[in-house]
Amino acid sequence: MTQRQLMLSALTLLLGVWGFLPEFTITMLNYIGLYALVAVGLVMLTGVGGMTSFGQAAFVGLGAYATSWFCTAPAAASLVGLAPDSVGLPWIGLVLGLVSSATVAWLLGSVTLRLSGHYLPLGTIAWGLSLYFLFGNLEFLGGHTGLAGVPVLWVGTFALHSVRQLGLLTWTVLLLTLWALHNLLDSREGRAIRSLKTGRVMAESMGVNTARYRIKVFVLAALLASLSGWMYAHLQRFVNPTPFNLNIGIEYLFMVVVGGAGHLWGAVLGAALITLMKQYLQDILPSLLGSSGNFEVIVFGLLMLLVLQRFPEGLWPSLARLVNRYLRPKQLTSTAVVRGLVERKLPETGTVVLVAREVSKRFGGLLANNKIDLHVRAGEIHALIGPNGAGKSTFFNLISGVDDPSTGLVSLLGRDMRGQSSRAFAAGGLSRTFQHVRLLGPRSVLDNVALGAHLRGHSGWIASMLCLDRVEEAALMSEARRQIERCGLGPQMRETAASLALGQQRIVEIARALTGQPSVLLLDEPVAGLPHMEKQALARLLTQLRDEGMAILVVEHDMEFVMNIADRITVLEFGQVIAHGAPAEVQVNPKVLAAYLGGADES
Repeated sequence: MTQRQLMLSALTLLLGVWGFLPEFTITMLNYIGLYALVAVGLVMLTGVGGMTSFGQAAFVGLGAYATSWFCTAPAAASLVGLAPDSVGLPWIGLVLGLVSSATVAWLLGSVTLRLSGHYLPLGTIAWGLSLYFLFGNLEFLGGHTGLAGVPVLWVGTFALHSVRQLGLLTWTVLLLTLWALHNLLDSREGRAIRSLKTGRVMAESMGVNTARYRIKVFVLAALLASLSGWMYAHLQRFVNPTPFNLNIGIEYLFMVVVGGAGHLWGAVLGAALITLMKQYLQDILPSLLGSSGNFEVIVFGLLMLLVLQRFPEGLWPSLARLVNRYLRPKQLTSTAVVRGLVERKLPETGTVVLVAREVSKRFGGLLANNKIDLHVRAGEIHALIGPNGAGKSTFFNLISGVDDPSTGLVSLLGRDMRGQSSRAFAAGGLSRTFQHVRLLGPRSVLDNVALGAHLRGHSGWIASMLCLDRVEEAALMSEARRQIERCGLGPQMRETAASLALGQQRIVEIARALTGQPSVLLLDEPVAGLPHMEKQALARLLTQLRDEGMAILVVEHDMEFVMNIADRITVLEFGQVIAHGAPAEVQVNPKVLAAYLGGADES
């Protein structure tokens, strides 16, 4: 049995027994589905995107109050020309809730997501509390008393009067959401979302607009919470502020952490565990302790400690590994027709493609780079060498858009790049690796390399969710596989990047950079950690790329490697150019000899 067959069997079984389950069980399944919908959004936001939020309950409240007010306020019905008892009011309330949530999320996200570290979750607590108290202090929303008389939902001519009927809608929406989000994460856009958590600098250098993606994920999580609130309001037929306070927001995070913060189905598992525990502990604990109180909160705290210690990734990964032992592995086949990606035309050999003119960078009183001049031509390997602390990596950041020069000019293919982001450099045809390896450790080598082709695809979120991007995705993955095999990592293609040796991780970075089909390739210490044979293989690859017309700029300490492959060498010391020329000239330059033999290297 495969994973797909197991899932279909479970869903078929659930649907088959749905009509025979007790009313209480159906009610619990309803709440699990509603909570899981919010938790799935938190998985995308926190587990995948790396943005912790305690305020998702407030967006649930926005969705619930929007439909409740619209369905119970006579002025709202007359505003759209409908009768107060029209069956269309809840659906207009849904649209109102989604639009309101998206607008508020965009406004709050524009401010809150600029924060980093612990300030971000503190910011979400602040606006979560603000919205909670706002619900309770607005008279037209019923104040702390709330709004009653919320009508039942109608789907066409069918009224969803019972929790059994509403449960079918709830779980249909949840399963469709899981399907869509799984498709999204298994796409070009999904790889960009995954890079938000630990690789924002790297992702920007691959062309990913991380600020925009963070806002989009934030709004997506808010929309899912609002959708849950809409269904909750029509399930309860009554709304007041209590279910949307900060404590409930913390419970949603509990569900995500317990289930598995990085796994969509972990949200469902976590919602089920927390909901069932909350229900049964409220009955069991008072009878055991002989008094009533919120003792379940203590148990939740102990549960969190246990999960964080024994299951840091949540319970879902462990459960999945156990079940997968008895399932047939997924067959990696594709029926999509692989079409070629748009190819970038490389400049003619000898053309100057990258220019740095009198580039300086000052950090307070430290002058890291001082009026550096350098130009790189198509079809050459240019090496940048110097002792540790000479300013090489700082200069790399300046000519790739990671940092802005304090003074001076950087141009790429004749275009002035002053004030441009690293995304603009990537779009202009520049790719790079990093001195300290920047990979998505838990993801496969294939996924990491495919991220480098981000700008070569164009499908958006909706197309990815609906699987309308499969042809493009097949082409991107085919290109990633080609570059992996070209770099000699074919056998490691499906392994996680974190499991590779440091030298192999550097090769993964090179393959990722090549997937973007750059005109200019910047390599920051590419052979560090590589054994001799792999150094020779990399030298052959770089020579082949040079012969194809690519411009390559290399920072490296391995002088044997540099002298064997470089056409020209520029030498830095204390942020200044002290020598420039062919390898033979640089090797006998007295300033270079003094810089390397005079103890200038620093750890």
